[in-house]
Amino acid sequence: MKLIKDSSAIMLVIWAMLLSTAMIALVLSRWPLAFVSFATLFLSLLPPLLAARLSLKLPLPFLLFTTLFFFGSIFLGEAFDFYERLWWWDIALHGLSALGFGLTGFLFVFMLFEGDRFAAPPSAIAFISFCVAMTVGAIWEIFEFAMDVTFGLNMQKSGLDDTMGDLIVDALGGLIGSLTGYVYLRHDAAGWLGRGLRQFIDMNQRLYRKYKQRIKK
Repeated sequence: MKLIKDSSAIMLVIWAMLLSTAMIALVLSRWPLAFVSFATLFLSLLPPLLAARLSLKLPLPFLLFTTLFFFGSIFLGEAFDFYERLWWWDIALHGLSALGFGLTGFLFVFMLFEGDRFAAPPSAIAFISFCVAMTVGAIWEIFEFAMDVTFGLNMQKSGLDDTMGDLIVDALGGLIGSLTGYVYLRHDAAGWLGRGLRQFIDMNQRLYRKYKQRIKK
């Protein structure tokens, strides 16, 4: 009940639509659509549930972004074949995911180094954040390859060209995310992406005590 109360109207509409679609698909015996709908619903609910489990507070824009991303990539992309209908769909989603992982990697690494025992220069934190984004992107490409080989799917589309294109987009998105973190640490501001970082840090100040102490000085 608390999850529903704390969620925005857009997220509730998406969740309700996914659940309704999954139930209708089950009644009509459309098993692939039912599976995709339930998978999208589960993944979109995962961030707020994990945050509650780990005592983290997630900004509303972050929750909305993850919900829309899973909806666009799995539900629209796979169930309604947006990857084939729109040539730029896969590129856009890879870029957004890499940007998101770059920012998330920065927040996680920054939390580790700005806790009670660690400290590192902004350039080191930004570099590790970039590595996090690229690692996630590479793991996803391995997953696509494994699915194609094991189950005869076509997740890689054009093979090597698709994989390399995705990795290049991942690199660009991860670079933007890590540079945003670097600029934020150097100047305590980095545009609207920097405001998102600040919002998360302000909502979870206990994880960034050393940084907050340095700002106050």
